[in-house]
Amino acid sequence: MLYSYASRDGRITTLENPQDPATSRPVWLDLYQPTTDEVKFVETLLGIDIPTRDEMAEIELSDRLYREDNADFMTITAVANIAEDACKVPVTFIIKGQTLVTVRHANPRSFAIYAARAQKDRTDLYTSGEMVMFGLLEAIIDRTADALERIGDEIDAISREVFRNKSTSATKKTRDLQSLIEQIGRKGDLLTKLRESLVSVARMVAYHSAGEAASHKAGKDVRQRSKLIQRDVTALGDHAVSLSGSINFLLDATLGLINLEQNQIIKIFSVAAVVFLPPTLVASIYGMNFDVMPELKWTLGYPWALGLMVMSAVLPFLYFKRRGWL
Repeated sequence: MLYSYASRDGRITTLENPQDPATSRPVWLDLYQPTTDEVKFVETLLGIDIPTRDEMAEIELSDRLYREDNADFMTITAVANIAEDACKVPVTFIIKGQTLVTVRHANPRSFAIYAARAQKDRTDLYTSGEMVMFGLLEAIIDRTADALERIGDEIDAISREVFRNKSTSATKKTRDLQSLIEQIGRKGDLLTKLRESLVSVARMVAYHSAGEAASHKAGKDVRQRSKLIQRDVTALGDHAVSLSGSINFLLDATLGLINLEQNQIIKIFSVAAVVFLPPTLVASIYGMNFDVMPELKWTLGYPWALGLMVMSAVLPFLYFKRRGWL
């Protein structure tokens, strides 16, 4: 799909037929899972080569941030489907003159949010493709901030579950802790994706700002918005690092509690084996088939053997209790 937007009367408007020769040059061309014809149209219109999906997935910095055909090509890692099954997707921003081209093969919700807001607001922030790019980055950062806030709340809830689990059944408690480990793992995976996205945005803004500074083209508004975005990214990055530390702590604590529960069960079996070992020894002695065993002909021999077995079991139990092993 090719979505085309122009700047009119201080707001973004959609161009119904972007490939019409009579249409004025748009301020933003959004290529979402584009066809070959749509890619060729944009390449012909702006005189650039649109990177392929495989080229967008390259992780080398020189393949993500470069200048070609008098246009800046900048690729970031965005996160799509944050609320459900989050996935990392590359998004390429191309600045050629006053026009912005975005290339994406997934649909991060921040794009739809920004497009809807830009068509309602009246402001001077949509006069160029560069300003539109900053608006999109701010929308991505806002979505990231909301996701980090939600992760923080969910981590607090998991923490309460871990340290205030009042289940009396050891099996149920272990099962609950294992379920919490799965939740912690999902939060950690999402947090890693969000941190990677923030790092890519920071690199992109730094690259663009350096290029603008070198060419002396950056206006006051551009410099100010670049600094604000970099400041927000830095703050969110620090917050993400803090949340990552909390997740690691919860994971270690949960694994430790599971080990304690399992050790407690093993200890019970060990104590039971030790307690019943002396009675087994007594029973084994009196089960021998020797001719000379005075207790066999003694009237109180049977009660004596039973009492001896009970006493041999009680004494180790009391000893363990006194030492605090039980």
